[in-house]
Amino acid sequence: MKLHKESKGTITVASIFFILVAAVSIYSLEMLSLLIIIPLLVIYGLVFWFFRVPNRDIKDHVENVIAPVDGKVVMIKEVDETEFLKEKAIQVSIFMSPLNVHICRYPVSGNVIYKKYHPGKYLVAWHEKSSTENERTTVAVESLTKHKVVFRQIAGYVARRIVFYCNEGDNAKAGHEFGFIKFGSRMDIFLPLDTEIICKIGDKTKGGIDVIAKMKD
Repeated sequence: MKLHKESKGTITVASIFFILVAAVSIYSLEMLSLLIIIPLLVIYGLVFWFFRVPNRDIKDHVENVIAPVDGKVVMIKEVDETEFLKEKAIQVSIFMSPLNVHICRYPVSGNVIYKKYHPGKYLVAWHEKSSTENERTTVAVESLTKHKVVFRQIAGYVARRIVFYCNEGDNAKAGHEFGFIKFGSRMDIFLPLDTEIICKIGDKTKGGIDVIAKMKD
């Protein structure tokens, strides 16, 4: 199993903690140490599972908007996007549980025209105000169809580290990685009002694969 590069620090700390606790347990409790080591081993395995990098066949897209993350669609509504677009847009929000793959991918192909990091709170990621009050990043891409698409990584109550690798002027390719969020979190995508929304609330998405909307060419 391939692990994401963001796993290095977390897995190092988790490994040291596991070895120390296991050693102390075996020394102090002998056979009863299994009552501690087995649950701890399960948690240790879940850390590796969280940072997995699945193999996915990423296609080329022009009009299609691709799910940027694995997760569940929790919101589809018309909103005012006030940071960059400064106009009404359709917001599609996808919530990621700690068990989902947390690689963040470009939803559309085009050019990166804006990026910004915002420090903030750590409300639960499904809370509507988390989009404007939580720690977050905002990225905008001018798509191949000449639309401006904004998407936002949002840290949740558990997630405390957002990473994004893109810079203004970069070439964005739908389905390809631009960042990562550690543990439970959310991704918001803001699309033009005339976009055809294909997904619906409750849908489970697979990042880089599933088409969630289609823009007018």
